[in-house]
Amino acid sequence: MTSPAAAPARRVPEAVHRRRWAILGVLMLSLLIVVLDNSILNVAIKTISTPAPTGLGATQSELEWAINAYTLVFAGLLFTAGLLGDRLGRKKVLIGGLVVFGIGSALAAFSGSPAELVGFRAVMGLGAAFVMPATLAVLMNVFERDEQPKAIGVWAGGVGLAIAIGPITGGLLLDHFWWGSVFLVNVPIVVLAVALMLWLVPDSRDPNPGRIDPLGVVLSVTGLVLLVYGIIKGGQLADFADPTVLGTTGAGLAVLVGFVVYEKRSDHPSIDIAYFRNKVFSAAIVAIALVFFALMGVTFFAVFYIQSVRGYSPLQTGLLMLPLAAAQLVFAPRARLLVDRFGNKATTTGGLLLLAATLAAFAGLDGDTPIWMLEVVFFLMGTGMAHVMTPVSVVIMQALPREKAGSASALSNTFRQLGGALGIAVLGSVLSTAYRGDIEDRLAVLPPGVRHAAGESIEATLAVADRLGPRGEGLADAADQAFLHAMHVTSLWGAGVAVLGAVLVAVYLPGRTPKPEGDGEEAELIRAAD
Repeated sequence: MTSPAAAPARRVPEAVHRRRWAILGVLMLSLLIVVLDNSILNVAIKTISTPAPTGLGATQSELEWAINAYTLVFAGLLFTAGLLGDRLGRKKVLIGGLVVFGIGSALAAFSGSPAELVGFRAVMGLGAAFVMPATLAVLMNVFERDEQPKAIGVWAGGVGLAIAIGPITGGLLLDHFWWGSVFLVNVPIVVLAVALMLWLVPDSRDPNPGRIDPLGVVLSVTGLVLLVYGIIKGGQLADFADPTVLGTTGAGLAVLVGFVVYEKRSDHPSIDIAYFRNKVFSAAIVAIALVFFALMGVTFFAVFYIQSVRGYSPLQTGLLMLPLAAAQLVFAPRARLLVDRFGNKATTTGGLLLLAATLAAFAGLDGDTPIWMLEVVFFLMGTGMAHVMTPVSVVIMQALPREKAGSASALSNTFRQLGGALGIAVLGSVLSTAYRGDIEDRLAVLPPGVRHAAGESIEATLAVADRLGPRGEGLADAADQAFLHAMHVTSLWGAGVAVLGAVLVAVYLPGRTPKPEGDGEEAELIRAAD
């Protein structure tokens, strides 16, 4: 009589396995505030650009920096934060990151100037950098491999949930409180998340963690800040040939090249460049970056379209953007079903092409377009994003051994944030340049000191038109038309970027998700191209 085959040994302790879904809920709460902050800010940017006491009177370039100060610090420190989590314990790092994020949120709420807001947003980015990779690393350690794709799908759906409730929450707060409330709301969520984490979440760490690379962090952050500064400055001046723009952009690129060279030679790099020899891994990383490049850039101009051109309130704006998030919430956990049937390549390529089509659709929107058409565009955009983010997140996370989950998560989220930062910088600068070029002739009658500032954004022009009283009605109409033209140009740029991403994943992504049998084979994805 033969004995039945022994069941495979469980890698996750039974006590942890029993509460794994509750742990996932706590991780999603932590993730919620990191994503919620940006989605709340999306509906608040117009209010913050309004002169005091309603807002801070921030210019378009200052708004771009308020967003990018967060994303650049976030992206620049993600990999180091992942390594620290691997070394010190993911739970400890996660709780520390939440506390810093909460302090930064409270300080940002009471900022007295755009410059202070930018600085405190950077503090928030510091905390968020330690939260995001730790959530996914803990997830990979409390779920068995066969449940990881499902758990990652739910985790990705949590991003959609945050994007869904963020604009609505922001709109409700702005309807009843001052603009700083969109940051202060993070504080009670942080307190709740920390309490639940102390109670439920187990600690984990890499038995062989990598060494910290402080020089690599400094080089990467410096290079990115210089590059983004040059791009934003070019849009602000509407002159990308300006010596300041060329100098800072060139310096940023040079520092980033130096960063890559240093990382290749370092025995403890922040980012292991060898990972990118695998074309599958690289294509998945690029796909995530391009999705967020398009999303953050489009969200930036969509808010001004809805509020400034169409005249909707912040709360109405949040409700109008709900289909974008609802589609991600619905489809992100189910995207794996399409991957199982059609493979990674077909699912991701289709998602990027759908995203490109919805971005191009913005070029057809005008001041009197039926609002239901915008809702359809948002829903299809969220659907496309969901069918990109989930499959490529699984490819990236399963490309490295379980012990390197923090590194894989950090890489994924680094490029996600970099894509978003560059999307705001590049598409924001395209928007600013196109807008100034179209409105410039109508501003010729203004005094020279006012003319340049008035041409930087639609809000600046409308502020001048409002001060002119009845004489400014023609200028306000011209501002609407100039913005629509700029939005059409910018949306086509975003669509082109999404098409480029579709081509890359169609060429390099595998037809179906690789399913290695053990941690020893997981690394084959990385070594395959060597």
